[in-house]
Amino acid sequence: MPRIGNQPILIPQEINLTVSKDNLVTVQSSKATSTQEVHPDIKVELKDNTAVLEIPTQQKRHKALQGLYRSLIQNMVTGLSKGFTKKLEIIGIGYKVNAIKPNLLEFHLGYSHTIHFLLPEEIQATIESKGKNPTLALQSHDKQLLGQITAKIRALRKPEPYKGKGIRIEGEYVRRKQGKTASA
Repeated sequence: MPRIGNQPILIPQEINLTVSKDNLVTVQSSKATSTQEVHPDIKVELKDNTAVLEIPTQQKRHKALQGLYRSLIQNMVTGLSKGFTKKLEIIGIGYKVNAIKPNLLEFHLGYSHTIHFLLPEEIQATIESKGKNPTLALQSHDKQLLGQITAKIRALRKPEPYKGKGIRIEGEYVRRKQGKTASA
């Protein structure tokens, strides 16, 4: 079974990956730039169009750090070449989302007030609401930031188990509960 940390990171032609002397990995593309500081024990070697992470010993701690930083660097490369997308479904009667500005969303989620949500500059949002439940698609090159913002939006109105109303990630299964029954 191959270990994730030992696998090389393939770098596409449009991506430029550099490593500074203080173990700061910088990934650049025509769209954006991402940086990640790597633990001093881990060495990042660049060979042709690949990057390999090397560790000084086979201690459990070093293996864990190797896998962690390999995944973080791979996510930066993938994000700048292809990008990441998360889709949120807004389910409920009267529940909707509007884009007031490109980075400002307005949610109507059954509360007595509307909720305004300011998106970071790195995230783009598109809304689809033709003939079905509104779907909010978030796109970014930063996987961690995208997941964090997705979780914050979902927390505005979590899916409830009785009617299934709320904000859920596309494909998420919500376990439904039996409601109250009338006694005879």
